[in-house]
Formats: sequence, structure tokens, C-alpha cells
Amino acid sequence: MSQTVSIETSAGLVEGICEPKFNAVRDAFVANFEKRGEVGANVALTLEGKTLVDLWGGRKTPGGDAWTRDTVSIVFSCTKGATALCAHMLADRGQLDIDAPVSRYWPGYAQHGKEKTTVSMMLDHSAGVPHLRAKLKDGAYNDYGYMIGMMEQEAPFWEPGTRNGYHGVTFAWTVGEIVHRAAGKRLGAFFRDEVAGPLGLDFWIGLPEAIEPRVAPMIFAVPDEASMQSRFTQAVMSDPTSASHLFLMNSGGVNFNDRATRAAEIGSANGISNGRGLAGMYAPLANGGGKLVSKDTLARMGRVAMATHDDATLLIPTRFALGYMKSMDNRKLPNSAGQSCIMSEAAFGHVGMGGSIGFADPEARLSFGYSMNQMGNGILLNERGQSLIDATYAALGYRSNASGAWMA
Repeated sequence: MSQTVSIETSAGLVEGICEPKFNAVRDAFVANFEKRGEVGANVALTLEGKTLVDLWGGRKTPGGDAWTRDTVSIVFSCTKGATALCAHMLADRGQLDIDAPVSRYWPGYAQHGKEKTTVSMMLDHSAGVPHLRAKLKDGAYNDYGYMIGMMEQEAPFWEPGTRNGYHGVTFAWTVGEIVHRAAGKRLGAFFRDEVAGPLGLDFWIGLPEAIEPRVAPMIFAVPDEASMQSRFTQAVMSDPTSASHLFLMNSGGVNFNDRATRAAEIGSANGISNGRGLAGMYAPLANGGGKLVSKDTLARMGRVAMATHDDATLLIPTRFALGYMKSMDNRKLPNSAGQSCIMSEAAFGHVGMGGSIGFADPEARLSFGYSMNQMGNGILLNERGQSLIDATYAALGYRSNASGAWMA
């Protein structure tokens, strides 16, 4: 039976519930505040659909109000997991063929070398439009119609399907618009009506104004030496034509702490939730699909669809399922801090910029979510999120992640 937690740390009170079996997760969460610079955060996990850990603590801003049970924050690319789920639900219902050409649903996209792009290429980051070359107008990400038009006119960086490169922001308007066309309603509304609402989740793609007082603003990381020396950062700084540079720098001056950006529909980057919401979204997927998808669709969702030794955007080895990240072990790379995300081989989910993560593990029947406001360095997970995942798998009896994925 889960026990009530109330632990004072140097960064504020940690509260919630924790099944004694997962006390190591509790201890790692507390250590994040005491030793690793955590400001405010929430971690939650379910096992066989039951919430066994739900801990929150710290502060919404440094020295400010406490992070409470209902605090939410932007979860950046964890949003992609929600967007991909919507696409798979439509496929499961026969409204979307993931193997079909995009032109079947979105004729205007099929031009300038993108004519043979399939829906699956959009999901696995091989569509060839990791970003846009033309300078974006101010506030571009908040103008959905403008971004759709820009996507239609863009020529691919490579022949679609021949390699992959992380579509860090453009996923919002590739997969997001496919969901719109197939569902007959916009992504944010579909997710609200078909996922967040029925599951009772605090999770929005396009935040209602009434929720604004609950939001903890993001605190951006100060780059360290290792992150400055990574291939990705070096490309950002040295090659303005690279997908890496364009992804990070050609944003139309986006401010993810701005009300207008939170209210927009950016299905790759601006979801607002917390660890509980992320774990709650993945819980049905950890337990056979629930009412969201069939077992056949669930199996396809978790299977590796695209992997590479050199992601064209992130410039590290990456492994993707259709819309989801798989376990990625880059610990032996030079300047490797923040370039890995180690789960089990069965798990699939998504990291968010700065270190948030949500995932499902259908073999363990585990779902996991972690959100925070103090961003960390690196491309994938930093020590705070990975320590929580490591403690979770160890508590379940998994013995090692030396292979690059946690093994029982």
C-alpha cells in the first residue's frame, strides 16, 4: 500500500505518495533537490494501471511559491508522444493509413520533392523536413496556418525515407496536420476530446487561459562545457545552413513562457502537463492499449521503425518507433552527458527538451512520467530524470542497463 510522503529539502517540501517497493525512486527524487539543482518537479508511475508513486515538490520559481499537486509546466517534446498517439488512434479506427502517401490526406504538401512522402515517414522523422530554411516571421509557431503554408512550400533536406533527422518542431505541422485532416478536427481538440478528457488528465495542447495560474515557468539551463562541445552545439554555432542550427535558431522569436505560445497548438513542443499527466497518458498503453488502441496497433507503436548512427539534426545515434523514442545509449560518445535515454527495450515514449519524459513499458506494465521547471543541459535526459528511471527499473528487479537498455 502506498504511503504518504512529506520530506523537507533544501529546495522545499516533497509531498505525495509512494509504494514502499519504490522508496528508491522517492530517494532519487529527493536527491535531485538536494544534490542536482532541481527547483520544482513531479514524478509519477503506474504499475498494472495503479498509481504507486506520485511525488511533487520544490517551487514554481526559485524562492517562489511551492510546486503543489496541481502545478503543471511545459513538457516540450513529450508533446510528440501525445500527437503520435492521436495518429495511431485514427489508424486503429480506419480513418488513417499510416503506410499511405501523405498526398491522400494533404494534397498541398506533395510538392517540391515531397510527393512520395508517407505518413509513416512523418512519424519516424525520415520525412526530410527537420526544419524550414526561410527565415520565419515573428510569432511564427503561434500561427498554425502560416506554418502549414511554409511546410507545403519547403523542399526536403534529403529524399524522404532515405535517412532520418529529428523533426524537433516541424513534427507539429507534419503529424499534427495529418491528424487534423484525418480526424476532421484540429489536433488539440482531438487530444482533449479523445484522450485527456476521457482519461481525466491535466494535459493540454493549447492551454486554456483558466489554467495559467497553475503553470510553473521554465527556467532555462546555463550551458556547460560538455554541452558546448557536443557535435550538435558546434553545428548550431558554426553552420547556419544545418538542420541543427535552423531547428534551434530559426524560431520566429518563440517564447515558451509566453501566454500566446502556451495557448497555441504546437503538437511537437508546447504541451502543458506534469509527471502525473504523462504517466496517465501512457498507462493504457502499458496495459494492452485500453480503450485507446488495439493490441495490434500497440505492438506497432512500440517497434523500432528508424534508427541511425548519425541523426541528421541531433548528430548522435538515435532510435525511433513511429512517433516515439526508444532506448538510446550514447554514454560512450565524447561529451556524452545528456545524450542518452535509457529505458527497457520494450519501452517507448518521448523526452522533452531540458529533461522531462513520459513512457510506457508494456512488458513491465509500467507507465512513467517526470516533469520539471529547471531545464538541464544536453539533447536527451540529464542525471535527474535518468536517476528516477534507473531507480524504477531496479525496484522492479531489472538487473542492468549495461547493454544500452534495462534488462531483467
